[in-house]
Amino acid sequence: MTNNNLLSRGMIAVLIAQFLSALADNALLFAAIAMLHVHAAPSWQTPLLQAAFVIAFIAMAPFVGPVADSFSKGRVMLAANAMKFVGAGAMLLGLHPLIAYNLVGLGAAAYSPAKYGILSELVSQDKLVKANGMIEGSTIVAILLGAVLGGKLADTSVTTALAVICACYLLAAGANLLIPRLPAAHPLKHFSPTILIRDFWKAVRILFRNRDARFSLLGTSVFWGAGSTLRLLLVAWVPVALGIVDLSMPANMSGAVAIGIAFGAAGAASFVRLGNVNRALPAGILLGMIIIAFAHVTSLYAAIVLLVLLGACGGFYVVPLNALLQERGHETVGAGHAVAVQNFVENLTMLGLVGLYTTMDKGGMPVVQSASIFGGVVLAAIGALAIYRLKRK
Repeated sequence: MTNNNLLSRGMIAVLIAQFLSALADNALLFAAIAMLHVHAAPSWQTPLLQAAFVIAFIAMAPFVGPVADSFSKGRVMLAANAMKFVGAGAMLLGLHPLIAYNLVGLGAAAYSPAKYGILSELVSQDKLVKANGMIEGSTIVAILLGAVLGGKLADTSVTTALAVICACYLLAAGANLLIPRLPAAHPLKHFSPTILIRDFWKAVRILFRNRDARFSLLGTSVFWGAGSTLRLLLVAWVPVALGIVDLSMPANMSGAVAIGIAFGAAGAASFVRLGNVNRALPAGILLGMIIIAFAHVTSLYAAIVLLVLLGACGGFYVVPLNALLQERGHETVGAGHAVAVQNFVENLTMLGLVGLYTTMDKGGMPVVQSASIFGGVVLAAIGALAIYRLKRK
């Protein structure tokens, strides 16, 4: 049942669980990169970590939405965190980072539609953008601390880093138990894989026929695809541009983006509503421009300023689009189904952009040139989306 209380027991439990789970997710990436370095893996395996993670989202997309909508979403989040714990624990015990990170991706794929879908069940429509801002703010703080913690611990001891990450997943699961057991939003009478896949593609068609849902799906996909690739680019860019070779600096710079996203999300919660969501478009267009400028700086302070600005534009851009999709999804196919479709499209985009970067890296392209091309792709994609959106209006 929805209400107007943004600080209800359910919302607080969701925020705590999301913070701990996201903190562990972001620390784990840097621990996995450090593990690859320990094993002297070739450099092109680093971007493959992100590919291994997102493939799980793509493969599980037809199933995680119906599961999120067919059970109490708090319990779905609990099971998903348990799966993340298994993946991190397996890496600690020696499983190859690419395989272990894929297992964590399976948990994350199940977690996401439940995490976002539960918001429309906890708060009313007029509070949905603010609720998303709170979730994004919690996530951003977790990204900041997780990246910094993961980088520093991994530079000291990969084993210690993985042990701390496993503990965070267990604590997140404990917070999930405090979420009220809400009724299932759209219970299914069957769990036939064939029928679920058919239902998933039906949801894809319904959402892409809806103007607002289509805009949100494509817009958020470019943003998260860009964010995932940028984190990997930083690992290669920092030694070349700044001459710093440890993992702590790329992790700290990821944290600078996170700080910016927190400010941008707060701004979106104050100035953007579902009825004027086009206000987010200029911030989206700036993303590609800032990435291109960032690629060519050689000063640490200038890089940090640009990354904070990049995050602020990203937060202002993506939070309203997330809220728009949740509302349109809640009205049509169910919020859980909508977020599962969103994850599918976003992770296909991530896979494409990470694949582009991996191809450039394997081909020996200098990282500055790779980052410039990447920024151009982001600028062209969001620019085309904005033009189409405004012309259709």
